[in-house]
Amino acid sequence: MTTISNETIVSDSVEALDAHPTPGLPVTATIPKAKGKNRAGRWVPPVLVFLAIVGVWYLISLFVLDPHLRFLLPLPQDILIKGLIDPLSFNALIVALYQTVIVSMLGLAIAIVIGIVWAVAMSQAKWIERSLFPYAVILQCIPILALVPLIGFWFGYEFQSRVLVCVMIALFPMVNNTLFGLQSVDKGHRELFKLQGAGRLTTLVKLSFPAALPAIFAGMRISAGLAVVGAIVGDQFFRRGTPGLGILISNYSSRLQGEQLFATIITAALFGVLIFWLFGLIGRRAVGKWYDFN
Repeated sequence: MTTISNETIVSDSVEALDAHPTPGLPVTATIPKAKGKNRAGRWVPPVLVFLAIVGVWYLISLFVLDPHLRFLLPLPQDILIKGLIDPLSFNALIVALYQTVIVSMLGLAIAIVIGIVWAVAMSQAKWIERSLFPYAVILQCIPILALVPLIGFWFGYEFQSRVLVCVMIALFPMVNNTLFGLQSVDKGHRELFKLQGAGRLTTLVKLSFPAALPAIFAGMRISAGLAVVGAIVGDQFFRRGTPGLGILISNYSSRLQGEQLFATIITAALFGVLIFWLFGLIGRRAVGKWYDFN
């Protein structure tokens, strides 16, 4: 005599109900989320915060500050007209922005290369990490303004010194994030590569480096913003050669030209946001298919 368990009867009954749903009973279905709602949910909050900031800006500028102190917080339309639309200010801003882009991007590229090579070397042996990582921490902890005069004495006050400042500011995030990514590879995967007889180079190229890509791109996003800061700091100290955004900020501040000053600061901030977004987009394209890269 064949014995049929209760679990089998229940399972068959559930399958029959799924195949032939009973009329009148609610059927649960997965409703795809609308892309428009997702986009609205992403952009509406920042836009509302921006409008609130602009509203507070107008209140302070019109009702809190005295008219003769309005240069401390000019009205947004005055910044637009005098800082951006005015041909003289616009031309100076474009030339300075171009110089800052060249300096910051070159410094960032050098920092990326040095940072990845540095981190890869430390990931190969603990004694190398113990020997080199403290100097990366020291480089991060020393205030850059304390080193800028020495850089000027040793390398002059021209283009190469500004690039060096960018490299020094942007280097540590690349070293730290790349090393973290290389050391975060699953131990079981490493053991599997060892069992297959893979050497150090094969393990690095086919396992460690691909697994570290999310951390590497995160380091690039951080270093990109810091490279812009380095370019502006270098401009404000090395006041020779083609002026960048840092020199414009210093000049407008000394002349109490509030509209042009705010326009330059906003331009620098938007440039930093742009390259931060750009590296985020590259990271999503590179690893977004197999990693939730935010």
